[in-house]
Formats: sequence, structure tokens, C-alpha cells
Amino acid sequence: MNSINDTIAARATPEGKGGIGVIRISGKKAAYAAEKVAGKLPAPREAAYLPLTDREGRTVDHGIVIYFQGPRSYTGEDVTEIQCHGGQFVIDMLLEHVLSLDGIRMAEPGEFTKRAFLNGKLDLTEAEAVADLIDASSREAARSAANSLSGAFSGIVDALTERLTKLRAYVEASLDFPDEDIDFMKEGEVLQKIRKLEEDVKEAFEEARQGVILKDGMNLVIAGRPNAGKSSLLNLLAGSDRAIVTDIAGTTRDLIESDVSLDGLTLHVTDTAGLHESDDTVEKIGIDRAWNAIRRADHIIYMIDSSAGLTDDDREFLSEMPEDRSITVVLNKIDKGDRSALEGSGYTVLPVSIRTGEGIGELKEHLKRSLGYRGAGEGSFTARRRHLDALERTLSHLRAAEENAGSGMAPELAAEELRLAQNELGEITGKVTSDDLLGVIFSTFCIGK
Repeated sequence: MNSINDTIAARATPEGKGGIGVIRISGKKAAYAAEKVAGKLPAPREAAYLPLTDREGRTVDHGIVIYFQGPRSYTGEDVTEIQCHGGQFVIDMLLEHVLSLDGIRMAEPGEFTKRAFLNGKLDLTEAEAVADLIDASSREAARSAANSLSGAFSGIVDALTERLTKLRAYVEASLDFPDEDIDFMKEGEVLQKIRKLEEDVKEAFEEARQGVILKDGMNLVIAGRPNAGKSSLLNLLAGSDRAIVTDIAGTTRDLIESDVSLDGLTLHVTDTAGLHESDDTVEKIGIDRAWNAIRRADHIIYMIDSSAGLTDDDREFLSEMPEDRSITVVLNKIDKGDRSALEGSGYTVLPVSIRTGEGIGELKEHLKRSLGYRGAGEGSFTARRRHLDALERTLSHLRAAEENAGSGMAPELAAEELRLAQNELGEITGKVTSDDLLGVIFSTFCIGK
């Protein structure tokens, strides 16, 4: 079984050909690996240009070797980085040599960053931000991940935790020393502080929610009857001809997907086959896939041709849309048809002309509002669904503490709820965590991180 005390190694650059390749080694035998592969150990934190050998001792390249003595390294352990030319076989031969050395094994996914967390170099939100920075799908997401890596989110959570800790101490002091003059329950001081904490946790939740949107993006599905302009809208949003557009009904028979950046918000846009009754086997499969995509969407655009108006088929398809999904009806081709065709329909309707571009700006702004996106501010940070869940549970415990403190009858229960709330905040940064949670988080990282 792998141990945290093992020395680990992996390539830290992507598979394939490149200008350079990097092999990272972390653990007690990192210095030994440098000596065996490069013939000598450079002085700590100094780059040395040295011959690099395979396991038979033959020179296969010349490259740069840097030795970082723990704890002044990424992982907090001794670390050696070998930089060579980026040919696949060169890297393979050097890594094979490293892994042939006694006591050195291949790193697991995310194990370097996991060790950085366990050795106190990063907290859990900062460690997750490493993966978010690598996977960032927009400039705004990259900046926000960098903010998280610098401790923007951790700072908010730590400040809330510190206040909660002080409040717990205050409550528990009144329980442990009932004869002392600490009768704050009657004065309502605790109640006031709990309510203020609730407000600030709610604010943190909203900021974290923006962080989740920045990290993951949102799933937008374009649906409607054939020839309503769905593929044209996808092409317009994507800024390229992702989908074939013709006047022939049923041109799109399968899902067409494209990622679109909307002022920093990544939209995973799916164009679907036109919804209609069909006896064609291939079309039926495409329509079934369209409905599956609709059920997974965060937001649905239902497109209607203004020249045809709202048909009975449209009404039927709209009635079958998932009730727990937000829907925008887009009335297309208003340069040719009647823009008032859906007046009084009860739907949120946006008139547009994809051909002329009229109404597209309003549609984009509407989508951002509908998806709850407020934009990436200077101090924005990335977050994950687990952070939102933990903040929601924190709020739940704070509300229970407020109820018990407000009644004045159950201060012990109020103290317990405050303790549970503090534990939930600790789950976010990793101050309170489980091995199972760490396994799930770091398994999503690439091998070299």
C-alpha cells in the first residue's frame, strides 16, 4: 500500500512533444535521484546544467536540474525537478530511470498537491485552486482561480471561523461558569452576533456561488421546432460555424456542443434536433437526445419562428419542459415576421433577428441575469459545489443556534449547533476533514500535480 512517506515521481508536463519536459520528484530520496540521474546534486535552489542518464548510465540528454530542500518547496518535502527536451522518449527514459531507483514510485493523481496540503503549504481551497487554474476555461476563471490560490476564499472562511470560535467560547463559558457574571443570554448579545454571522455566511455563499459559476460554467440548451434558427444562434454565440445551417428542415439530427465565453461566464451550449413528430429512425434518436439534453440544462432557450407564431406544437413542447428549469422563449426572424406574435402568452419572450443581430445584446444580458451571474470582480474567486453545501449546512446550524439561544431555554443546544457550524466551515479549508474527502478531491488532479 502506498505511503505518504514514499518518494514519488511523475512528469509535470503534458503527454506529447514539446519544447521542454519536466520530471518532478518529491520525498526523502529526491536528492538521491538527482545524484543518480545527473551525476551530482546541485546546491539548493540553484539551477545546474548537467548530463542526464538512463538506467544503463548512458547520457540521453543535457538539461537543467534544480533541487529544493524541504520545507522550502512546493510540497514541503525535498523536491528535485529535472528539465529536459520535450521529446516523448527522452522523458520516458529519464522517468524510467528515476522509478527504477529503490524507494521511488509513480505519483498518484494530485499527490504532489495533496502533500503540499498535508504539510501545511496550502489549505484545501488553495489546493483545489491549483486544479481550477489548470482547467480554467476563460480569463476571468483563471484570474479567479489565482485569487483562490492566493487565499481570497480562505481568508473569508477563516474570518468567519474566528468569529464563530470566539462566540462559542463566550457561550460555553456561561455554561462552564454559571456563577460568574456572564449572563449574556438575557441581554441578547449572543442572538445579535449569531444573526450577524448568518448574514455574513449568506454573503459568502453568494460569492462562492459566483465562484462555482466561474469554475464550472452553465449548461445552455437551444431547443425548438425545425428551422426556428437554433443552429444559427449557436454559430452566432460561438463566433464560428459550429453547426450546418440550411433551409431544409431536420438539418441538425444530433447534439452539437460548443463552449462560449459570455463576459467571463462559460456557457456550455448545446444545439438540438428540431422537436417534431417523425417516423425517421435517425431523427427519432436525435429528438430523444434533445429531450435528454433539455432535462440536464441549467437554462433552456426555446426558439420560435416569428413568421409562424406560437403554434400548437410549440405550446405542447413548452408544456413538456422541466418545471425546475428556467426557460427563455426567443422569437427569431423579427426582421421578417411579427414581433408581437407571442404577446399575452405568459412566457418571458425576447424578440431577436439572428440575421441582422437585433436583440442579441439584450439576449446575452438576459442570459447572465437568468443564470445568476454578476460578473467577475477584482476579488472574485473560484469555488466548488462542496463549498456551497458546507456553507448551506453552516447556515442551517446557525439558524438552529439562533432558535435555541432566542428561547433562552437551551443554551447547551445553542453551543452544540455553533460547534457543528464551525466544523462545517472547517471542512471548506481542510481544518476539519476526512481521508475519504481528500481522496475524492485529489483524485481529480492530473498525475504531475
